Amino acid sequence: MRRLRKPRRPGHRYSARLTKKYQATIPKEIREHLHLKGGDEIQYELLPDNTVVVRKTGPLDLDYLEALNSTMSEWESDDDEQAYKNL
Repeated sequence: MRRLRKPRRPGHRYSARLTKKYQATIPKEIREHLHLKGGDEIQYELLPDNTVVVRKTGPLDLDYLEALNSTMSEWESDDDEQAYKNL
């Protein structure tokens, strides 16, 4: 079994260059830290201070589902409840 490299100190910055198609290679240290493999899905979260958080998504990523749930409030009216109650 291959041993993962020890993560660098907290707050270390990694960089990558975008291709003309807006693609970037995730640095090896980040891939190892997140246990990423080819075909894995990742999620980007844009915070109010323009920080971007990258995380590996899984079959039941609760943070992602909570974020998605917060966008569904437009369907919470009494009329919607009545219209969809038998579905």
